[in-house]
Amino acid sequence: MEPSPPHPCSPAKAGAQTGHPPSRVNILLLGGLAALYIALALLRPVDHDESQYVAAAVLTAHGLLPYRDFAYLQTPLQPFFLAPIAVLTGAWTWPALRLTNALLGLASVAFVHAAAHRTGAGPATARLCAALFATTDILLFSIGTARNDALPAACLAAALCLILRDNRTRAGALTIGLLLAAAVAAKISYAFPAAAYGLYALAHPRHRVWLVALGALPVVAFVGWTFALSPEGFLFGTLHFPAQAPAEYYAARPWKLSLAAKALDSLKFLALGAALPALVLVARAAIRRRRVTLLDLLVLAGLVAALLPVPTWRQYLLPMLPPLFVALAAAWTAQPPTRATTRIMAVFALLGIAPTLTALVEPGRLPLVTAMHEAATLRRTLDARRIAGPIVTLSPQILPATGRLPDPRFAAGPFYFRSRTLLDPAAEARLHLVARDRLHLAPGTVILTGGESAATAGDSRLDAALEKAGAGAVAVPGTRFRLSVTPPAAPVAPRSARHNNPPVPPHARDPSGPAPTPRPPRA
Repeated sequence: MEPSPPHPCSPAKAGAQTGHPPSRVNILLLGGLAALYIALALLRPVDHDESQYVAAAVLTAHGLLPYRDFAYLQTPLQPFFLAPIAVLTGAWTWPALRLTNALLGLASVAFVHAAAHRTGAGPATARLCAALFATTDILLFSIGTARNDALPAACLAAALCLILRDNRTRAGALTIGLLLAAAVAAKISYAFPAAAYGLYALAHPRHRVWLVALGALPVVAFVGWTFALSPEGFLFGTLHFPAQAPAEYYAARPWKLSLAAKALDSLKFLALGAALPALVLVARAAIRRRRVTLLDLLVLAGLVAALLPVPTWRQYLLPMLPPLFVALAAAWTAQPPTRATTRIMAVFALLGIAPTLTALVEPGRLPLVTAMHEAATLRRTLDARRIAGPIVTLSPQILPATGRLPDPRFAAGPFYFRSRTLLDPAAEARLHLVARDRLHLAPGTVILTGGESAATAGDSRLDAALEKAGAGAVAVPGTRFRLSVTPPAAPVAPRSARHNNPPVPPHARDPSGPAPTPRPPRA
């Protein structure tokens, strides 16, 4: 199961492998791709998936810690990684996080290009495979929003580039361990390719598996620290919620959890871009050579990581793509593609771009630019009403631009709020979570609704349920948002003077003492 040996290469190709500066063509292409990714990040419509990631980064930037102070439904690295960006960008945190993901996506493409060179691929082949990766809908969606997909993908691609170096060094092995552990700490599905490489390295001593493990230790210690902050919150966010929530949410649509739906969804997402034909070509090359390489193992591990969760979404397939397109470069180096194959791949690349272009002009969706403009209007309204926050909302991604913080119990956006039976009330209180069926807010709590709707790929019924907890909802002029406040507590009647109280018969006295004065529920 050794990786394919590199083929003899030209001086230009050798320069790419030995660390010489990239060519002018590559720099121009990378600059053009950067401009495209940045433009798409700023133009892509709002997706409610962004809510918990923006909220987590902002709350962490203000000193709150995931799991201990608010629920975070992923592994812990990303909020800490992005918190400094939130501190620096303030009101512009949301677009800044999108731009960060766009640049991480650009880094992933650059690392795939470099890794393709290290398989022995020529400049044209390496560029073509990197371009095919860059135009998959899986990648374009993942890096176009403020989600948690871009960081682990960049870590995996960077590790892959180091893994394929001919001159393996101790520093390289340590860095590989650090990068793979960071990928897992950002998104748990990357544990599969990380484990696949770990097992491979155990069987191949030149990969220095113990140094790889040593490199992973700082990240392992960091994850252990976040676990110690709140073991229950950590386990719920990283394991229990991802495993249990889909079955509850799709209970009325069980077909969505079926194997047939998984197969159709997976094929559809792979076909939106060149990932599907690349997978076919790489599998055919593996069968012909009758030998499994490291790249084959990493592709298989990424595919398993994508297919285990239900239902399957396009971003779940991202762990497979960096090794897949590097493996494609190796396959095309051994057997160059025909002109017909190249044309077919170009058609699939256009299919990969199509969903992103369609989303930009889809009627009824909320562009980021419009959302930021409405946030500025909302900020003026909050200032005029002297509302300081924190604010209860299912759309916390809008709040940084208003200068307010979200209520930490709603940091997960709509994703736990729509749950019904995952936790009991006591557990919800411990883990700083609120479900719509057990919505109890303190008097005078400010509620912001209007951001969870079809315009953000959300469910307006959730916002309607939240708004019912308030009273006198007022539309914010020039926006889609509404503000309401929970009713004040009922006044408590003063007790009568002792000498005016009627006598109480001895048998009516409560041995436990007087009933305590009712207290309003905690916010």
